[in-house]
Amino acid sequence: MFALFDAAVLAGYHVLTSVISVLSPLAGSLAGAAAIVAVTIALRLALLLLSYYAVRGQAAQARLLPQLAELQRKYKNQPERLRREMTAVQQREGTSLFAGILPLLAQWPFFSVLYRLFLTPVISGHPNALLSDQLLGVPLGSRWLAGAGTFSAHGAVFLGLFALLALVSWAAVRLARRFTTAGAAGAPAAARPGSVVGGLTRVLPYLTIVFAAFVPLAAGLYLLTTIAWTAAERTVLMRRIQARQQPRLAAA
Repeated sequence: MFALFDAAVLAGYHVLTSVISVLSPLAGSLAGAAAIVAVTIALRLALLLLSYYAVRGQAAQARLLPQLAELQRKYKNQPERLRREMTAVQQREGTSLFAGILPLLAQWPFFSVLYRLFLTPVISGHPNALLSDQLLGVPLGSRWLAGAGTFSAHGAVFLGLFALLALVSWAAVRLARRFTTAGAAGAPAAARPGSVVGGLTRVLPYLTIVFAAFVPLAAGLYLLTTIAWTAAERTVLMRRIQARQQPRLAAA
């Protein structure tokens, strides 16, 4: 299994270095950073169908939430009746609380391989050439805490990265809260985005800023790209899914 994963990392590395070669005449010293953005977006586009099913499953969960929460309130002292009623609701809606999980899990190996490319200094016994490329004079393999200091050119590049991560994380949280609130309208307070789960949803994206402080600059650029893409992708997909659901809900 590990050999298969290493082979996938090596194949991804060859793709990435080929993209750098193509971009070098146009991007110059920024070719490595541009390749990270380009390859990340290309992978996300290749997995767009899985992302659609994952977002559709999350929309279904939000649609079920008010109904299931009401059943829990109504039958909290009747566990057998509660299970029957919850099963009936999920069958009637043609979905479940686990909808969307499998598409998310199916994407995980691809993201793991790509992320490994931005972390590993040696691939198949050879130095990772990507990490020797630079962004504004800072090697993509360098780390924030291992640099010349916060107020150096090295530190300024990382602080700019952190600021952009904070911005896209803020946007991602606002979008997630808006769609979750719309889907969970009518649910009891404990089931709404203000609950513990909602609090975690608001906090987790910002943890990428902390994480970016301990990984190479290349991995930080990947995190920035994928979070920004996820927020934009989720917005488009959720709007399409909600637009398709409106006629059905109106007919119901």
